[in-house]
Amino acid sequence: MADRNLRFEDCINRVCPWSGDPVQADSLTLYQGQVVGFCNPGCRDKFDKATAAFDAAAEGKK
Repeated sequence: MADRNLRFEDCINRVCPWSGDPVQADSLTLYQGQVVGFCNPGCRDKFDKATAAFDAAAEGKK
């Protein structure tokens, strides 16, 4: 889930992993303790949904 209190300067990437476009300050999320940035909230939300499903499936394999 997106956290509006995340700081742009803590972001570990400068380009969106989905589009390759520059990261925007309004499109950050927290993943595995790291701030990850995206070019827009839609890409961020797509990432959050995909990783939540993947993490749940991986947790079920333990």
